Amino acid sequence: MKIGIVAIQGDFEAHAAMLEKLGVEHPYVRTPKDLEGLDGVILPGGESSTHLKVMKEEGLFDALKNFAGKGGAIYGTCAGVILLAREVHNPAQDSLGLLDVSVLRNGYGRQLASDVHKAKTTLREEPLEMVFIRAPIIESSGAGVEILAEDERHPVLVRQGKILASTFHPELTSDTTIHGYFCRIAGNGH
Repeated sequence: MKIGIVAIQGDFEAHAAMLEKLGVEHPYVRTPKDLEGLDGVILPGGESSTHLKVMKEEGLFDALKNFAGKGGAIYGTCAGVILLAREVHNPAQDSLGLLDVSVLRNGYGRQLASDVHKAKTTLREEPLEMVFIRAPIIESSGAGVEILAEDERHPVLVRQGKILASTFHPELTSDTTIHGYFCRIAGNGH
């Protein structure tokens, strides 16, 4: 199992620490060549327009689309959800279009706004700690999107095939539940 982490900006090192806890190899991804031999890729939070600009400059934008098209798993957190979405507005922005959701970029608040919630998920019985930092809002989702958790009547953890997305930051907790789930998706699709 080898899960790459897009290391353009955001707290990619916190994702690396989670994968380290799980004993999963986790190289950093900065160029299309870095995708070779990976089972999955994590798109961390940060500023989505900056991610997008660098991804396009480095050729990662199309390379990630191809990676997903060949069955590679992708997990996006916060800004990663924006990058994966079919449609992005408030304001509008290009995206990979790999996840059938419509997203509001500026969802919950200011740049420094953050909040910690606990909510139920289909992944386990006990509630999951969710750290929101200027999170996007998933406004709507297509029929093929499975909603794994909601908070304040909005989907916050969703899956479509081998694409997983959370509007919160599980890498900022000590709980490896979601990263473990993603590794299972990347390994065998379940």
